[in-house]
Amino acid sequence: MTRLTRRALALGLAALPLPALAQRAPAAPLSAADRALADRAAAYLQDLTEAKGRFVQTDARGSVTQGSIYIKRPGKARFEYDKPSGLLVVSDGGNVSIADSRLKTFDAYPLMATPLSIFLSRQIRLDKGINITRVSKMADGFSITARDGKKQAEGQITLTFSDSPLALIGWTVTDAQGASTRIRLTNLTRTSGLPASLFVLKDPRPRNVGRGKM
Repeated sequence: MTRLTRRALALGLAALPLPALAQRAPAAPLSAADRALADRAAAYLQDLTEAKGRFVQTDARGSVTQGSIYIKRPGKARFEYDKPSGLLVVSDGGNVSIADSRLKTFDAYPLMATPLSIFLSRQIRLDKGINITRVSKMADGFSITARDGKKQAEGQITLTFSDSPLALIGWTVTDAQGASTRIRLTNLTRTSGLPASLFVLKDPRPRNVGRGKM
């Protein structure tokens, strides 16, 4: 498995560079109704300081994996993939690290270069530094498609929310060719006291093996 493939498997956290998306024209102004939904979403995410639950990931090839997720804002998240997958993805607030215990590989990327920085940031502002390209209303919720207006993260992410109760239920990251990786959250529950050790992932390889080749 190549590094590109490993990164694609964890696309929900570490998106590939998408220059074609970054070059799109600025989004049209939102309607008052769309802005109201964006404001609701921002307030909810700002209040979501710690949570845990389960996730199901479907990649562009239709492969399905699942596992446990832990969120501790600002900046921290942990994805523990169920066996037989050997993947573990951790955001420590500065970097997103991807370890594969089966292949004995380790990669790290700046959090600000991934679309998830949009809702893991300290201050959630969907009206500043973020380009919202679409707000879609559904029967039981709504979705918000956004990209980093500063172009530090060149991906596009669609956040999906349930309406009653208001809750984040997943997201989709789409690449320049239209291929998408979808994360669906289940049983996401607010919590407190998540240990700091959950959000630490160090390169387990000896210092002279595989380092400096990212």
